Amino acid sequence: MISNDVLIGCIKKTIPDALVSVLDRTGTMDHFVIRVVSEAFQGKSLLDRHRLIYQALSGPMSDGRIHALEIKAQTHQETSETAASEIKIQI
Repeated sequence: MISNDVLIGCIKKTIPDALVSVLDRTGTMDHFVIRVVSEAFQGKSLLDRHRLIYQALSGPMSDGRIHALEIKAQTHQETSETAASEIKIQI
């Protein structure tokens, strides 16, 4: 088991400007949905973005504290564009 605060801390050590949200999918504190917004992702492919996050979480991944992980990694601009398109769809 690992807390949301520890996960966020791990990511922020590797990506200091990251805005991180964590959702415990099952209540068992080992299945997570993580959303990371950072300018460090600018110009990086989805695979490279995920690699960066997996690198940040390599300790808890290798020792079994994280069993399953769903990742959403975006820049601030992509987050704004996603929010704008969701608003248009709702109207």
